Amino acid sequence: MATIMARAKAKKARGTASPRAEPASAPKEPTSSTISKGDIVWIDYEGWILNLDATRTLFDTTRAEVAKKEDRHDEKKVYAEFPIIVGHGRILPGLDESLLGAEIGKDTTIRIPPEKGAGERDPKLVELHPLREFLKQEIHPEVGMEVPLGGRKGTITQVTGGRVRIDYNNPLAGKSIEYTFRVTKKAETVEEKLRAILEMDYGLAEQFKITMTKDGAEIIIPDICKTDERWFVSKFRVVADVREVLGLPKVRFVEEYVKAPPRPEAAKAPEKAEDKKAEPEPVKSEAGEETRTPRVPRDERAEEELPPEEKSPEEL
Repeated sequence: MATIMARAKAKKARGTASPRAEPASAPKEPTSSTISKGDIVWIDYEGWILNLDATRTLFDTTRAEVAKKEDRHDEKKVYAEFPIIVGHGRILPGLDESLLGAEIGKDTTIRIPPEKGAGERDPKLVELHPLREFLKQEIHPEVGMEVPLGGRKGTITQVTGGRVRIDYNNPLAGKSIEYTFRVTKKAETVEEKLRAILEMDYGLAEQFKITMTKDGAEIIIPDICKTDERWFVSKFRVVADVREVLGLPKVRFVEEYVKAPPRPEAAKAPEKAEDKKAEPEPVKSEAGEETRTPRVPRDERAEEELPPEEKSPEEL
Protein backbone atom coordinates (compact mmCIF):
# COMPACT_ATOMS: atom_id res chain seq x y z
CA MET A 1 0.00 0.00 0.00
CA ALA A 2 2.83 2.41 0.88
CA THR A 3 4.59 1.61 -2.42
CA ILE A 4 1.46 2.25 -4.51
CA MET A 5 0.87 5.60 -2.79
CA ALA A 6 4.49 6.60 -3.32
CA ARG A 7 4.25 5.79 -7.04
CA ALA A 8 1.04 7.81 -7.31
CA LYS A 9 2.70 10.84 -5.71
CA ALA A 10 5.69 10.50 -8.04
CA LYS A 11 3.44 10.38 -11.10
CA LYS A 12 1.55 13.50 -9.95
CA ALA A 13 4.83 15.31 -9.35
CA ARG A 14 6.07 14.54 -12.87
CA GLY A 15 2.84 15.90 -14.37
CA THR A 16 2.65 19.21 -12.50
CA ALA A 17 6.19 20.23 -11.61
CA SER A 18 8.23 22.78 -13.62
CA PRO A 19 11.35 21.69 -15.59
CA ARG A 20 13.58 22.90 -12.75
CA ALA A 21 11.79 20.78 -10.14
CA GLU A 22 13.75 17.97 -8.45
CA PRO A 23 12.75 14.40 -9.42
CA ALA A 24 10.45 12.58 -7.02
CA SER A 25 12.19 10.43 -4.42
CA ALA A 26 12.18 6.65 -4.80
CA PRO A 27 9.65 4.61 -2.82
CA LYS A 28 10.80 3.80 0.69
CA GLU A 29 11.54 0.25 1.70
CA PRO A 30 8.94 -1.42 3.94
CA THR A 31 9.50 -0.64 7.58
CA SER A 32 9.96 -3.27 10.26
CA SER A 33 6.27 -2.98 11.20
CA THR A 34 5.19 -4.21 7.76
CA ILE A 35 4.20 -7.87 7.70
CA SER A 36 5.00 -9.86 4.57
CA LYS A 37 4.82 -13.48 3.51
CA GLY A 38 7.56 -15.50 5.19
CA ASP A 39 7.81 -13.22 8.22
CA ILE A 40 7.67 -14.79 11.66
CA VAL A 41 5.30 -13.00 14.01
CA TRP A 42 3.76 -13.64 17.43
CA ILE A 43 -0.04 -13.52 17.62
CA ASP A 44 -2.49 -13.22 20.49
CA TYR A 45 -6.06 -14.18 19.59
CA GLU A 46 -9.61 -15.34 20.36
CA GLY A 47 -11.38 -17.82 18.06
CA TRP A 48 -15.19 -18.03 18.04
CA ILE A 49 -17.70 -20.24 16.25
CA LEU A 50 -20.66 -18.23 14.90
CA ASN A 51 -23.81 -20.21 15.66
CA LEU A 52 -27.03 -20.14 13.66
CA ASP A 53 -28.92 -18.51 16.54
CA ALA A 54 -26.65 -15.43 16.37
CA THR A 55 -24.64 -16.53 19.42
CA ARG A 56 -20.99 -17.47 19.38
CA THR A 57 -18.93 -20.17 21.11
CA LEU A 58 -15.27 -19.86 22.07
CA PHE A 59 -13.19 -22.71 20.65
CA ASP A 60 -9.63 -21.46 21.12
CA THR A 61 -7.73 -18.56 22.63
CA THR A 62 -4.33 -17.50 23.93
CA ARG A 63 -5.94 -15.29 26.59
CA ALA A 64 -6.50 -16.97 29.95
CA GLU A 65 -8.99 -14.38 31.18
CA VAL A 66 -11.22 -14.95 28.15
CA ALA A 67 -11.10 -18.74 28.63
CA LYS A 68 -12.09 -18.37 32.30
CA LYS A 69 -14.92 -16.01 31.47
CA GLU A 70 -16.36 -18.47 28.93
CA ASP A 71 -15.80 -21.47 31.25
CA ARG A 72 -13.34 -23.00 28.77
CA HIS A 73 -10.17 -22.71 30.84
CA ASP A 74 -7.80 -25.68 30.76
CA GLU A 75 -5.33 -25.92 33.65
CA LYS A 76 -2.91 -28.01 31.55
CA LYS A 77 -2.72 -25.44 28.74
CA VAL A 78 -0.25 -22.56 28.63
CA TYR A 79 -2.04 -19.37 27.58
CA ALA A 80 0.49 -17.19 25.76
CA GLU A 81 1.13 -15.63 22.38
CA PHE A 82 2.88 -17.94 19.95
CA PRO A 83 4.96 -17.53 16.76
CA ILE A 84 3.75 -18.34 13.25
CA ILE A 85 5.27 -18.15 9.77
CA VAL A 86 3.01 -15.90 7.72
CA GLY A 87 1.71 -17.42 4.48
CA HIS A 88 2.97 -20.97 5.12
CA GLY A 89 -0.38 -22.65 5.70
CA ARG A 90 0.18 -23.32 9.40
CA ILE A 91 -3.18 -21.74 10.32
CA LEU A 92 -6.60 -21.39 8.67
CA PRO A 93 -6.35 -19.69 5.25
CA GLY A 94 -8.63 -16.80 6.19
CA LEU A 95 -6.56 -15.92 9.24
CA ASP A 96 -3.29 -16.42 7.38
CA GLU A 97 -4.34 -13.97 4.68
CA SER A 98 -5.48 -11.41 7.26
CA LEU A 99 -2.01 -11.30 8.83
CA LEU A 100 -0.64 -9.74 5.64
CA GLY A 101 -0.78 -5.99 6.13
CA ALA A 102 -1.88 -6.22 9.76
CA GLU A 103 -0.52 -3.57 12.14
CA ILE A 104 1.62 -4.65 15.06
CA GLY A 105 -0.09 -3.97 18.39
CA LYS A 106 -3.56 -3.35 16.92
CA ASP A 107 -6.58 -5.61 17.57
CA THR A 108 -8.25 -6.81 14.38
CA THR A 109 -11.56 -8.69 14.06
CA ILE A 110 -12.36 -10.78 10.99
CA ARG A 111 -15.06 -13.26 9.96
CA ILE A 112 -14.10 -16.34 7.99
CA PRO A 113 -16.58 -18.42 5.93
CA PRO A 114 -16.19 -22.23 5.84
CA GLU A 115 -14.36 -22.17 2.49
CA LYS A 116 -11.67 -19.94 4.03
CA GLY A 117 -11.72 -21.87 7.30
CA ALA A 118 -11.78 -25.63 7.85
CA GLY A 119 -13.81 -26.33 4.70
CA GLU A 120 -17.24 -27.89 4.29
CA ARG A 121 -18.32 -31.04 6.10
CA ASP A 122 -17.90 -34.36 4.29
CA PRO A 123 -20.62 -36.93 5.14
CA LYS A 124 -18.28 -39.74 4.09
CA LEU A 125 -16.06 -38.97 7.06
CA VAL A 126 -18.79 -40.06 9.51
CA GLU A 127 -18.37 -43.79 10.24
CA LEU A 128 -19.82 -46.51 12.49
CA HIS A 129 -17.50 -48.79 14.47
CA PRO A 130 -18.27 -51.81 16.69
CA LEU A 131 -18.14 -51.11 20.39
CA ARG A 132 -15.80 -54.07 20.92
CA GLU A 133 -13.02 -52.23 19.04
CA PHE A 134 -12.92 -49.69 21.85
CA LEU A 135 -13.31 -52.19 24.67
CA LYS A 136 -10.30 -54.13 23.37
CA GLN A 137 -8.27 -50.96 23.86
CA GLU A 138 -9.85 -50.39 27.29
CA ILE A 139 -11.65 -47.31 26.00
CA HIS A 140 -15.16 -46.63 27.25
CA PRO A 141 -16.64 -44.38 24.55
CA GLU A 142 -18.74 -41.36 25.46
CA VAL A 143 -20.35 -38.68 23.32
CA GLY A 144 -17.94 -35.79 22.73
CA MET A 145 -14.80 -37.86 23.39
CA GLU A 146 -11.93 -37.46 20.91
CA VAL A 147 -10.40 -40.83 20.03
CA PRO A 148 -7.59 -41.98 17.71
CA LEU A 149 -8.60 -44.92 15.54
CA GLY A 150 -6.88 -46.29 12.48
CA GLY A 151 -4.33 -43.50 12.44
CA ARG A 152 -7.05 -40.84 12.45
CA LYS A 153 -8.56 -38.74 15.20
CA GLY A 154 -12.31 -38.29 15.39
CA THR A 155 -15.07 -37.18 17.73
CA ILE A 156 -17.68 -39.61 19.08
CA THR A 157 -21.16 -38.32 18.27
CA GLN A 158 -23.32 -41.33 19.25
CA VAL A 159 -23.04 -44.58 21.25
CA THR A 160 -25.96 -47.01 20.85
CA GLY A 161 -26.77 -50.66 20.09
CA GLY A 162 -23.18 -51.88 20.34
CA ARG A 163 -22.04 -49.31 17.79
CA VAL A 164 -20.13 -46.06 18.02
CA ARG A 165 -20.50 -43.23 15.52
CA ILE A 166 -17.34 -41.23 14.91
CA ASP A 167 -17.06 -37.97 12.98
CA TYR A 168 -13.63 -37.57 11.39
CA ASN A 169 -14.38 -34.10 10.04
CA ASN A 170 -12.51 -31.16 11.46
CA PRO A 171 -14.61 -29.86 14.40
CA LEU A 172 -14.68 -26.48 12.62
CA ALA A 173 -15.77 -27.92 9.25
CA GLY A 174 -18.86 -26.21 7.82
CA LYS A 175 -18.76 -23.43 10.42
CA SER A 176 -18.27 -19.70 10.09
CA ILE A 177 -15.56 -18.39 12.40
CA GLU A 178 -14.72 -15.05 13.98
CA TYR A 179 -11.21 -14.14 15.05
CA THR A 180 -10.04 -11.21 17.14
CA PHE A 181 -6.27 -11.12 16.97
CA ARG A 182 -3.28 -8.91 17.64
CA VAL A 183 0.22 -9.19 16.18
CA THR A 184 2.41 -8.47 19.20
CA LYS A 185 5.87 -8.50 17.57
CA LYS A 186 7.93 -9.68 14.62
CA ALA A 187 11.22 -11.57 14.64
CA GLU A 188 13.96 -9.34 13.21
CA THR A 189 17.30 -11.10 13.71
CA VAL A 190 18.29 -14.54 12.45
CA GLU A 191 18.65 -15.84 16.00
CA GLU A 192 15.15 -14.60 16.93
CA LYS A 193 13.71 -16.37 13.89
CA LEU A 194 15.60 -19.57 14.66
CA ARG A 195 14.39 -19.59 18.25
CA ALA A 196 10.83 -18.94 17.04
CA ILE A 197 11.04 -21.96 14.71
CA LEU A 198 12.17 -24.13 17.61
CA GLU A 199 9.18 -22.92 19.63
CA MET A 200 6.76 -23.64 16.76
CA ASP A 201 8.04 -27.08 15.87
CA TYR A 202 8.95 -28.42 19.30
CA GLY A 203 8.72 -25.97 22.21
CA LEU A 204 11.05 -25.15 25.12
CA ALA A 205 12.92 -22.73 22.87
CA GLU A 206 14.49 -20.93 25.81
CA GLN A 207 16.34 -24.13 26.81
CA PHE A 208 18.27 -24.38 23.53
CA LYS A 209 21.71 -22.73 23.36
CA ILE A 210 22.18 -21.08 19.95
CA THR A 211 25.46 -19.87 18.48
CA MET A 212 25.50 -18.26 15.03
CA THR A 213 28.50 -19.30 12.91
CA LYS A 214 29.90 -18.19 9.56
CA ASP A 215 28.22 -21.04 7.69
CA GLY A 216 25.02 -21.45 9.74
CA ALA A 217 24.14 -22.15 13.32
CA GLU A 218 25.13 -24.48 16.14
CA ILE A 219 22.41 -25.55 18.55
CA ILE A 220 23.14 -27.31 21.84
CA ILE A 221 20.01 -29.26 22.68
CA PRO A 222 18.70 -29.52 26.25
CA ASP A 223 18.99 -32.79 28.16
CA ILE A 224 15.28 -33.58 27.76
CA CYS A 225 15.71 -33.94 23.98
CA LYS A 226 18.22 -36.76 24.36
CA THR A 227 15.49 -39.23 25.31
CA ASP A 228 12.38 -37.54 23.92
CA GLU A 229 10.94 -39.41 20.92
CA ARG A 230 9.00 -36.30 19.90
CA TRP A 231 12.28 -34.44 19.37
CA PHE A 232 13.55 -37.16 17.02
CA VAL A 233 10.66 -36.29 14.67
CA SER A 234 10.50 -32.54 15.31
CA LYS A 235 14.14 -31.84 14.48
CA PHE A 236 13.62 -32.74 10.82
CA ARG A 237 10.83 -30.18 10.60
CA VAL A 238 13.07 -27.63 12.32
CA VAL A 239 15.78 -28.24 9.69
CA ALA A 240 13.25 -27.92 6.83
CA ASP A 241 11.88 -24.61 8.18
CA VAL A 242 15.36 -23.22 8.83
CA ARG A 243 16.44 -23.97 5.27
CA GLU A 244 13.26 -22.57 3.73
CA VAL A 245 12.74 -19.48 5.88
CA LEU A 246 16.27 -18.54 6.94
CA GLY A 247 18.29 -20.03 4.09
CA LEU A 248 21.06 -21.21 6.41
CA PRO A 249 23.37 -23.66 4.62
CA LYS A 250 24.22 -25.64 7.74
CA VAL A 251 22.56 -26.36 11.08
CA ARG A 252 24.47 -28.40 13.64
CA PHE A 253 22.72 -30.02 16.61
CA VAL A 254 25.04 -30.83 19.51
CA GLU A 255 24.43 -33.22 22.38
CA GLU A 256 26.54 -32.12 25.30
CA TYR A 257 27.50 -34.44 28.15
CA VAL A 258 29.27 -32.84 31.09
CA LYS A 259 30.78 -34.88 33.91
CA ALA A 260 29.48 -33.76 37.26
CA PRO A 261 32.19 -32.54 39.68
CA PRO A 262 32.93 -34.87 42.61
CA ARG A 263 30.94 -34.17 45.72
CA PRO A 264 33.00 -32.81 48.65
CA GLU A 265 33.26 -35.21 51.56
CA ALA A 266 31.07 -34.29 54.46
CA ALA A 267 33.04 -33.17 57.53
CA LYS A 268 32.83 -35.63 60.39
CA ALA A 269 31.02 -34.31 63.43
CA PRO A 270 33.25 -34.18 66.57
CA GLU A 271 32.48 -36.85 69.10
CA LYS A 272 30.73 -35.64 72.23
CA ALA A 273 32.42 -36.23 75.59
CA GLU A 274 29.42 -38.10 76.91
CA ASP A 275 29.51 -40.45 73.91
CA LYS A 276 33.04 -41.52 74.74
CA LYS A 277 33.08 -44.57 76.97
CA ALA A 278 35.57 -44.34 79.82
CA GLU A 279 38.09 -47.12 79.75
CA PRO A 280 38.62 -48.86 83.12
CA GLU A 281 41.90 -48.08 84.81
CA PRO A 282 44.40 -50.92 84.92
CA VAL A 283 44.82 -52.68 88.28
CA LYS A 284 48.06 -54.35 89.29
CA SER A 285 47.72 -57.92 90.41
CA GLU A 286 49.76 -59.49 93.18
CA ALA A 287 52.19 -60.80 90.55
CA GLY A 288 52.80 -57.25 89.40
CA GLU A 289 50.89 -57.66 86.09
CA GLU A 290 48.45 -55.02 85.05
CA THR A 291 44.92 -56.21 84.53
CA ARG A 292 41.79 -54.31 83.59
CA THR A 293 38.68 -54.55 85.64
CA PRO A 294 35.93 -55.88 83.41
CA ARG A 295 33.20 -53.33 82.80
CA VAL A 296 29.86 -54.25 84.25
CA PRO A 297 26.71 -53.03 82.58
CA ARG A 298 24.92 -50.26 84.43
CA ASP A 299 21.78 -52.34 85.02
CA GLU A 300 23.78 -55.24 86.47
CA ARG A 301 25.69 -52.91 88.80
CA ALA A 302 22.47 -51.45 90.04
CA GLU A 303 21.17 -54.89 90.87
CA GLU A 304 24.34 -55.86 92.70
CA GLU A 305 24.41 -52.67 94.74
CA LEU A 306 20.87 -53.09 96.01
CA PRO A 307 20.77 -54.04 99.73
CA PRO A 308 19.34 -57.46 100.52
CA GLU A 309 15.68 -57.43 101.30
CA GLU A 310 14.79 -57.95 104.96
CA LYS A 311 12.66 -60.93 105.79
CA SER A 312 9.20 -60.27 107.10
CA PRO A 313 8.19 -61.67 110.56
CA GLU A 314 6.14 -64.36 108.85
CA GLU A 315 9.27 -65.77 107.19
CA LEU A 316 11.26 -66.01 110.47
